[in-house]
Amino acid sequence: MSVLDSLRAVGITGRICVPTVIDAVTGKTSLEACDARLAWWSRELLRKAEVDLRVTGLENVPPDEALVVMSNHRSYYDIPTVFCAVPGRLRMVAKKELFRVPLFGTAMLAAGFVKIDRDKREKAIASLRASERLLSAGTRVWIAPEGTRSKDGRLGEFKSGGFHMALEAGVKILPLAITGTEQVMPADGLAVHPGAKVNVQILPTVDAPSYGPKGRKQLSKDVRAIIAGALGQEP
Repeated sequence: MSVLDSLRAVGITGRICVPTVIDAVTGKTSLEACDARLAWWSRELLRKAEVDLRVTGLENVPPDEALVVMSNHRSYYDIPTVFCAVPGRLRMVAKKELFRVPLFGTAMLAAGFVKIDRDKREKAIASLRASERLLSAGTRVWIAPEGTRSKDGRLGEFKSGGFHMALEAGVKILPLAITGTEQVMPADGLAVHPGAKVNVQILPTVDAPSYGPKGRKQLSKDVRAIIAGALGQEP
């Protein structure tokens, strides 16, 4: 474990946050610039942490298609991992607390990340609409349906927001199963532990629109079972 590695991660994050905030203030924000910064940031974080990343199932990603990406959630390092693993333009739906981090939160908003506030229904609905706009523009939207990081690796219950999003936008869901990120940074800590092996299984898409508006609960159950099965857990 290295405090220096954690400070390096903060420095790498700052290197993309500062220019993104400056672009936002000066009206020069572009999706392409944000894409490039996110790609560099995710690769650099994993490189500095000496992560051995293995991705399988890339053939399951439909080319040039908007998707709701869903994964289990074990660590803050799930974020750069998913950005490295999933091709195409990707943005994240994240809990409101992350947007309170100075500079980082401002940069996330400027880059097109979506803040979700589950405590207030009207704000949660606004987040859902913002995500749908991203999807309609062809952007892939990633959400961790557990809503929080698992401290023991067990897959938690899924919240409904992401499933509403996929059904309303009429797009497929791309499930991911992630293991090993908790070895880089545990759910209950902020220290970086270098040298972990991280695996991402990209699983076949689930045709959310075929479930129809009344099938949301079954859709959630099926997606959770797919991810749980890939993790070797009971659905």
